[in-house]
Amino acid sequence: MFIIDLHYLVPIAAIEKHITAHRSFLDKYYEKKLFISSGPKHPRTGGVILATAESLELVENIIKEDPFYIHQLASYTITCWNPNKGEMINR
Repeated sequence: MFIIDLHYLVPIAAIEKHITAHRSFLDKYYEKKLFISSGPKHPRTGGVILATAESLELVENIIKEDPFYIHQLASYTITCWNPNKGEMINR
C-alpha cells in the first residue's frame, strides 16, 4: 500500500482550474481498484491519496497522469506502507 502526499506549488486558484480533470484522474484509478481513499488536507495545502499497487514504479507512473503533475501544480511524496491493524484490514 502507498500513501501519496501532494503538496501544492501554486495558489488554490490555479489548482481549481484543473480540479475537474484531477477528479477524473482519481476516478479512473478508483475504477481500477488502485485508489482506496483521497482528499484534500486542511488547511488546503495539498492532498493525500491512499493507493494499493504492485510496485512503487507503478505508482510513480500513475502519478505522471495526474493533471496536477502534468501542469507542475503539485509535488508528490510516496511512502510505502504496510498496515497490519485497522478496520480495512480486519474485514
